[in-house]
Amino acid sequence: MTRHARNNTAGAVYSYHERQRDTKTSGYGTQRLRLAKDSIKDFDACNLTLQPCRHPVLTPEGYLYDKESILEFIIHQKRENARKMKEYEKQKKLEEKEIIDKANEEIMIKTERFEKMETNIISKIASKASTSSATSTTNINTSTVGSGISNMCSGRDKQLPSFWVPAMTPQSSKTKIKKPETSVYCPMSGKPLKANQLIEVHFTPTNDTKGKYKCAVTHDLLSNSVPCAVLTTSGAVVTMECVDKLIKKDYLDPINGKSLKDKDIIPLQRGGTGYAAANDLEAQVKRPVMMA
Repeated sequence: MTRHARNNTAGAVYSYHERQRDTKTSGYGTQRLRLAKDSIKDFDACNLTLQPCRHPVLTPEGYLYDKESILEFIIHQKRENARKMKEYEKQKKLEEKEIIDKANEEIMIKTERFEKMETNIISKIASKASTSSATSTTNINTSTVGSGISNMCSGRDKQLPSFWVPAMTPQSSKTKIKKPETSVYCPMSGKPLKANQLIEVHFTPTNDTKGKYKCAVTHDLLSNSVPCAVLTTSGAVVTMECVDKLIKKDYLDPINGKSLKDKDIIPLQRGGTGYAAANDLEAQVKRPVMMA
C-alpha cells in the first residue's frame, strides 16, 4: 500500500497527519502548541513581573525576584492574612454566642415544660372535686396532644421563621471560614518565605553587545541555555561549570575569598531554552472530543 500524502483526500486510510490537521482546524480534542523562545522568561527576569530585575534578589530555592515586587508581594500577603484572621475570629465569636444562646433556649424550654406540668397537676386535683376521673383524664390527654401539635409552644415560635416579617425570613448559612495561614509563601516554590531570607544578586555586565551579563570568574556569556549558580557570600553569578571545575576544589569565594559550603551555592532557576531535553515547552488545552 502506498503512503498517504499530506494533501491526499481520496485514500481509504485516515492518516495521523490528517487527523491532527482536522483536530486543529475544528477546535475539538486536545490542542497542542510548541512554545517558542519568546514565550519563555529570561534568566535575569523577575518571576512576578517577568521584566528584567533592577534590584535582583534570590530566594533560598533559587528563584529570582525584583526586590521591590517581592517586598510588595510579602506586605500584601501579610495584610490579607491579617484580614482573614479577623474574619475567622469574628466567626469564632459568633459560633460561641450561638452555642450559649442555644443552651439558654434549651433551659427555657425545660422550664416551660416543668411549669406546664405543674399547672396540669394542679388542674387535675381541682377537677377531681367536680368531675369524674374518666372525664378529667380525657381532658388532660386532649390538652397535652393539642399543646404538642401547636407550632407556637415549647419555644417553637423562636425557631420557626416568619415569611411575612423581613427580619425573620430564612437565610442561607455562610460558608465556614477555615483558620488562615499566618506565614507568607513563595509564589513559585510554595515554601515559606521571609524578607530576611532574600539574597542580593550582583550580575556582572558585559562590555559588548553579544549578551547582557557574564560569569564573574570565567567571563562566559550567561543565557537561558547556560546553567548558573549564585554564591551567597558575595552575590556573584557564576556558571555551574565554573562551580564544578574551580570553586569546589577549594570551596573559596573567588570574589572576596570567604569560605564556602554546599548550601552557599544556590543554583539559579532559569527559564526555557528551546531544547526539548532542558524544558517541557509544549502547552496543551483539553477540549471536548467529537465522537464518530
